[in-house]
Amino acid sequence: MNLSLLGAYMLAVLTLLLTPGPVVALVTGTAARYGGRRAFTTLIGTNGASLVLIALAVLMLAGIVSLSALFLSLLGIAGSLFIGWGAVASLRKRSETEDIKEKAVNGEGGGIVRGFVTGIANPKDILFFVSFFPQFIAVTGDFTASIMTLSLVWIVFDFTVLSLYIVMVKSWVPERHGRRIEICSSFFLLAVSFFGVIYNARELVLR
Repeated sequence: MNLSLLGAYMLAVLTLLLTPGPVVALVTGTAARYGGRRAFTTLIGTNGASLVLIALAVLMLAGIVSLSALFLSLLGIAGSLFIGWGAVASLRKRSETEDIKEKAVNGEGGGIVRGFVTGIANPKDILFFVSFFPQFIAVTGDFTASIMTLSLVWIVFDFTVLSLYIVMVKSWVPERHGRRIEICSSFFLLAVSFFGVIYNARELVLR
């Protein structure tokens, strides 16, 4: 096993996960507003999305799947629009009491589905797994062993870092500030959506 390459991969994954992005914003906003249980459910969805992106990267490395730049740009636009839609929906909620009651009935506010779609649409993760992940495939001399090692490192780091975010929010942020945290997270997601649409649309025009 190439330990120096593995160490570089671990550092890259840790840096990516610690950098604020759509997934971190969604998970922390959900934790602050709807509690740790709902946030961990959302985390499961985002982690599942990561596994799908890893599988896609593996298929590309094996030569089974080939994604065009046009498709990636369209996927980026669709994902950005979904993230923006979720952010706007959160910002349009009514009073805190009514909102929590509505969430209890409808099962909204984070959750596996929203976590999964946000993770799949996350520009950082798409870029990482499509462009950056393949550079570490030589971590072992066997293709399957390399994929298993890199995948396991990602899953452990992803779950650990996001769990720490949830614990910190629940431990250090008073419950009365939950709605404010959710609003800040929603504005951040809205900004990510806006710039994601502009960037991918620009890429389409340039092509």
